[in-house]
Amino acid sequence: MQARAPALQKTMPDFSSRLIAWQKIHGRHDLPWQNTHDPYAIWVSEIMLQQTQVTAVIPYYQRFMQRFPDISSLAAAEQEQVLQHWSGLGYYSRARNMHNAAQVIMDEHGGRFPQDFESILSLPGIGRSTAAAVASFAFGQRQAILDGNVKRVFARHFLVEGWPGLPKVEKQLWLLAEDLLPATDMVAYTQGLMDLGATLCSRAKPKCGACPLKQTCGAYQQQRVTELPVSRPRKATPQKHTIMLILRRGNEVMLEKRPPSGIWGGLWSLPEIEPDMRPEDAARQRYGVHAEALPVLPSLSHTFTHFKLDIRPQPMTVLRIAPQAREAGLVWLGLEDAIGAALPTPVRKILQSLK
Repeated sequence: MQARAPALQKTMPDFSSRLIAWQKIHGRHDLPWQNTHDPYAIWVSEIMLQQTQVTAVIPYYQRFMQRFPDISSLAAAEQEQVLQHWSGLGYYSRARNMHNAAQVIMDEHGGRFPQDFESILSLPGIGRSTAAAVASFAFGQRQAILDGNVKRVFARHFLVEGWPGLPKVEKQLWLLAEDLLPATDMVAYTQGLMDLGATLCSRAKPKCGACPLKQTCGAYQQQRVTELPVSRPRKATPQKHTIMLILRRGNEVMLEKRPPSGIWGGLWSLPEIEPDMRPEDAARQRYGVHAEALPVLPSLSHTFTHFKLDIRPQPMTVLRIAPQAREAGLVWLGLEDAIGAALPTPVRKILQSLK
């Protein structure tokens, strides 16, 4: 790593002071989760912001906090209620872990969000960077963060070579994150790193001219901004296929509860069958539903982290149902109620297309 080369090392003492000064004037100060030291509110926002843009998070955050205003209300809720308020935000393990963590806080910490960094880090779904952000914003602790935006800032400014997802490169970035911590003004510094990466030092079309660090940024000086950070090595994205049965009985549609873990864990979904199965046979054998297949709806594609899923929606008119179609894990709902349930985004899109 070139981050500790003499020419760059001398810029490190000024890095935090210039960033703090910039943040206080030009940074973001009016986000719904700012201007508070409530660790619960900060924690919820940090979990939602993992792998999700601020603009997408804001309406979810506001609705979530209205329904679950504190740790006790989140811990007492049914998981399905939590997932329903998370529906559409994606990466649903975040919601399940947050629900579990709230219950741990109630059981093991007397309902008070822990201040000790190691205790925060031990909560379900909280990694080192998220724990550091909560500790910094809520308790003013001197802890280093390293989310995707911060990795990009460091990689460019200090000419860090290699894909940041590699353990060796990530370790180098953590060393930088620790070395750069200021003695004071942790809230402004931590927020400044996030703001700089999100608003100026963006992945595409960075606004280097407005950056407070451009005079010491190695990538800017060497015209390598578009090269750094190094992109993840490309691999072919696997393509998977499924058929979703839209079993309709009048205005009602059948939903199936997915397993608690895995893709869309704990959410309601349309029943899925393999592409080589005959829909009428699958509906009868798996769900006890005798139904007639209608013309297939247009396919839609949904991208996950490691694969793409091609979904073929298969509408079916129900002729009669057997008792097992009323078992636990299956539910018949009116179309409007079904759309309002805790659903994966593509399933909600399919149901909305039926209105």
